Amino acid sequence: MVIGVVCVALGVLGIALPVLPTTPFLLLAAALFARSSGRLHAWLLGHRVLGKYIQGFLVEKVIPRRIKIISVSMLWAAILASIFTVGIGRWWLQLLLAGVAVGVTVHILSFKTKE
Repeated sequence: MVIGVVCVALGVLGIALPVLPTTPFLLLAAALFARSSGRLHAWLLGHRVLGKYIQGFLVEKVIPRRIKIISVSMLWAAILASIFTVGIGRWWLQLLLAGVAVGVTVHILSFKTKE
């Protein structure tokens, strides 16, 4: 349950910080709450703001087009910033970061799009 609360906190931070992914943390929190606290699980799924992030994914396995565009754009902006700042002179790190970005992009785009 404690790890679920930490995941909710990280998910909330992810709403404002593009480097943190919101939905995966909230999905993990929902899974942890489902096993530890029915009350917190129901609260998370029924939450006015946070519930929207995971309801469509859990029920319909879809991601809204707007969220896909924002997610992929923010992902690449953060990765490119990292490549050109932290990765300078470290080709292996640049390659690793680019590989992670490609993998996450493919994963995001593999889900159905909600219009």
